[in-house]
Amino acid sequence: MKGRRLISLLLFYLFTILPLSAQFKTDRLIAIGRSALYYEDYVLSIQYFNQAVTAKPYLYEPWFYRGIAKYYLDDYIGAENDCSEAIKRNPYVTSLYELRGLTRIQQEKYKDAIEDYSRALKYDPENRGLWHNRVLCRIHDKQYNEALLELDTIQRRWSHYARAYSMRADVYMQMEDTVQALNALDKSIEIDPYDGQSWAARSIIFLSREEWDSAVVQLDKAIHLMPRHAGCYINRALARIHLNNLRGAMADYDMALDLEPNNFLGHYNRGLLRAQVGDDNRAITDFDFVLKLEPDNMLALFNRAVLLDKTGDLKGAIRDYTKVIDEFPNFWTGLEFRAACYRKLGMNKKAEADEFTVYKARLYKHLYGTQPRMDPSQIRKRSDADVEKYNQLVMEDNQESEQEYENEYRGHVQNRRVEMDFLPMFALSYVPQQSDVNSRNTYDEQVEKMNARLKNRQFYISNTHNSLDDAQSAVYFQLIDTLSHTIEYTSSTVGAANLLLQRAVAYSMLQNFEAAIEDLSTYLYIDSTSVLALWQRAVCQMRINRFQASQGTNVQLQNASVRGDLTHALELSPNSAWLLYNLGTLTAMQQDYAAAVNYFTAAIEHEPSLAEAYYNRGLCRLYMKQQQEAVLDLSKAGELGLYHAYSLIKKNKRIAIE
Repeated sequence: MKGRRLISLLLFYLFTILPLSAQFKTDRLIAIGRSALYYEDYVLSIQYFNQAVTAKPYLYEPWFYRGIAKYYLDDYIGAENDCSEAIKRNPYVTSLYELRGLTRIQQEKYKDAIEDYSRALKYDPENRGLWHNRVLCRIHDKQYNEALLELDTIQRRWSHYARAYSMRADVYMQMEDTVQALNALDKSIEIDPYDGQSWAARSIIFLSREEWDSAVVQLDKAIHLMPRHAGCYINRALARIHLNNLRGAMADYDMALDLEPNNFLGHYNRGLLRAQVGDDNRAITDFDFVLKLEPDNMLALFNRAVLLDKTGDLKGAIRDYTKVIDEFPNFWTGLEFRAACYRKLGMNKKAEADEFTVYKARLYKHLYGTQPRMDPSQIRKRSDADVEKYNQLVMEDNQESEQEYENEYRGHVQNRRVEMDFLPMFALSYVPQQSDVNSRNTYDEQVEKMNARLKNRQFYISNTHNSLDDAQSAVYFQLIDTLSHTIEYTSSTVGAANLLLQRAVAYSMLQNFEAAIEDLSTYLYIDSTSVLALWQRAVCQMRINRFQASQGTNVQLQNASVRGDLTHALELSPNSAWLLYNLGTLTAMQQDYAAAVNYFTAAIEHEPSLAEAYYNRGLCRLYMKQQQEAVLDLSKAGELGLYHAYSLIKKNKRIAIE
């Protein structure tokens, strides 16, 4: 009994091991929640902010950060409510109005958003982003004169702000003054010739004037600057069809649909184009997809019917024709085509009934067997449901330039990630390694020895982390509570150490890296030669460092401690490919690419199928301008299952690394 109490006291005084609810202060809960936000674990971050709100409901920060998490989860109403609560507690923080304005924009509550930006500008009148967003809200709310007046103010204060001119052009386009719109866009491009949106906006004006050659020139520029913007490819395809460049148009539709597989216009217009060139079966596939998106789209249904008719699926064609005719009983073309199908199937009575219906209405016309071809000179608006226009290309009702709101919360928190980010370190996890194409059980001697001592849960080696939902996170919170209770009453030092390691991994799963490090440090106080504890502590510290660096904190000293733990662990386990890989990743992130290559090479020698090592080594070699060697590494990574390496190869065949 005395020994058990001694161990409990030792653990307590070294690093407090009380359960989470009693252990952490509110500021720490907020810090953990913000870290989870950074790593895109939004549901989990909300749980931490919930605890902070409950503990100290009078603080504005947990309301605000919970609002950010809800914003990322597209819960704009919930985010707006949280921002309102934060504003009640501190009405002088600009970012609160800014975020609430963005949530209101997503709900198309532009007048309310304008009020938020006006309040924010009282406290921060030199914030150009706030002026920018308020102008865009006024444009959406059709307050064109007010928008122009505010743009005058912006241009006086920031005369070289190109986007002010592109927004002015947007106002003029809404007012149907294309001459002044072009003048404003010319000025925008003069200031910033690398703004793809300005070139795309110019193309819209030329498309509206049916100046197809000029539109293509503008779109070529826009696509060069924004190669992943599907709308530009859709518009260029439209212009190319009018210039009879069908092959180029087809290539544009293909590219647009690679970028946006669910793009309605891309599938519909490509289906028409494929039908025109006789690629009927693949045209049917496009219209199948359109009908999945819009099952009641009668024009798409009729186009599919025509194609099924041509390819010999007469029953399928009759089925589709019938649905269209039921919707449009006076659609004579549909009746004629269905009658022709009935005759081919020998169903003469039904054919005669359709033919007689048409005959009574059109005594002077005989159009049997004719099927109008796509007419590129005719373009219908998407909202135009006139079934007679089934063979016309489609464009959006309003071709507007896409002005972006100034938004530090745009997309994901990790919008600072780029395609050329290094893959993260491997760590202990309760979930097996996952990838897009396979899952694998990674092997390590130290991990296997530890798993042999564990009774219930097993450790895996993984460098992926899936965001947790409420149920999943509840499992780990419960596990932590159970382990904490067991640790408190354990009578064995070795047993307590093993439980601490398990709890540290559970904390890691919950993004609570500080608590994990405390447990791991306690473990290392008991056993300073534990490879797994050194390894896990290094990874947890590295994840803290990345978050703190994103907040502008200098983390050089903390990175040195990461290197110290990994180096010590490698001395104890010199053949560990995972430790070599982690050291390579740390070194690569510190831009010492030559040293990182050596670590990755050593990792590959011990684990030849370690795709992540090939990938990160390939990135290092790209940064070192070793193009040929980099392509070989990325190709090998792709061969081993990291298929996104192939897109990086394609990209870097076209662009040199800056």
